Amino acid sequence: MRVFLSAGEPSGDHHAALLVRAIRARRPDAVCVGLGGPHMQAEGCRLVADMTTLAVMWFLRSLVNIHRFVDLARRAERNFLDARPDVCVLVDFPGFHWWLAWRAKRHGIPVVFYCPPQIWAWASWRIKKMRRLVDHVLSALPFEHDWFTARGMQSTLVGHPFFDELNPAEPRGAEDSTHPLVLLLPGSRGQEIESNLGTLVKAAAAIQAEVPGARFAIGALHDRHARRISEIIEAGTMGRGLGIEIHAGRTRSLIGRATAAIACSGSVSLELLAARVPTVIVYRLTGWAYVVQSWLRQARYFTLVNLLAAREPIGPAQGVWLPPLTVPPADPEAAYPEYLAVQDPADRMAGHVVEWLVDAEARQRVVERLEAIASVVARPGSADRAADAVLAMAVRGCGAAPAEVADRRAA
Repeated sequence: MRVFLSAGEPSGDHHAALLVRAIRARRPDAVCVGLGGPHMQAEGCRLVADMTTLAVMWFLRSLVNIHRFVDLARRAERNFLDARPDVCVLVDFPGFHWWLAWRAKRHGIPVVFYCPPQIWAWASWRIKKMRRLVDHVLSALPFEHDWFTARGMQSTLVGHPFFDELNPAEPRGAEDSTHPLVLLLPGSRGQEIESNLGTLVKAAAAIQAEVPGARFAIGALHDRHARRISEIIEAGTMGRGLGIEIHAGRTRSLIGRATAAIACSGSVSLELLAARVPTVIVYRLTGWAYVVQSWLRQARYFTLVNLLAAREPIGPAQGVWLPPLTVPPADPEAAYPEYLAVQDPADRMAGHVVEWLVDAEARQRVVERLEAIASVVARPGSADRAADAVLAMAVRGCGAAPAEVADRRAA
């Protein structure tokens, strides 16, 4: 059996690596090959190319790298022709993976999407493309599974892979009330760091002014990001006296020690949920980008945890013609206060964290709500359930997975 996998970002590389491990545990004879990164390679997947270095956002950045993506797609298609896989598994990274899905389908290879594109949140008309190019979806979120099946997609609810290797026994930072640790997570992409780090550091300064004993740590994806973060802080003035620690590759252990966090929007919010860490979510963007996303975004929130907690997470887009001139308050119904902001929301963000640090009851209310959300969704086993579905597709060929697999839930 031969399985082709493709993951285009560091988080996708991690998710795909867990899937490779689960596949090989069930079928030791399975040959896994594809596009990805070091985590996939460490689990025995032979890489056609390392694609995780090309994680980009927004149209213009993608356009600059289009020649690289074209080359990767051609190399993957050559692999399809030289040694036809039984199934092609795509992990997130939809822009490039639409191309790859088209090439796989052209050669009659079944296509499975693990952690599928969030078209329920952005431009839902792409469901037609998805029905044409993808045979089966492995949905990470309950409402996502319902949305896809209601629109004619074959979907299996496998749960989110972020919950597969979390250690609930790790110490909790909330135990240190004298010197609480506030974790700052500026993002896993270079442009996210450039856009959001200044706001996080400014918020940290405001927090320390109210809670002098507070400690701060920044979780960076790797050493290169850690060096850039250090350069930005040293070049400024606000962060120098805060004693901010910068750690590369230790985000998970830092989350286990944090009393509270401020994070750039992303799947890391699910790790913070699993550790029950009260968190403020932020994403800075330009006024033009704010207007564009307002006409495309059909999700009530942009934070996954808030979407999981919402009774009606999906609705019509609420387009605007001009970005707000001030930072509006966070939705009080959100589990995690979130700020999709053009103006700097540092002061508002700091206010939430200060409340959690000085008011134990306020913090406990947030923790209890996170506990209720996590009890429903934060369950391990996503990779195992996904491996069952992928292997079923590989055995059956193009078409839906068997009913007993498709009906399986993440419980």
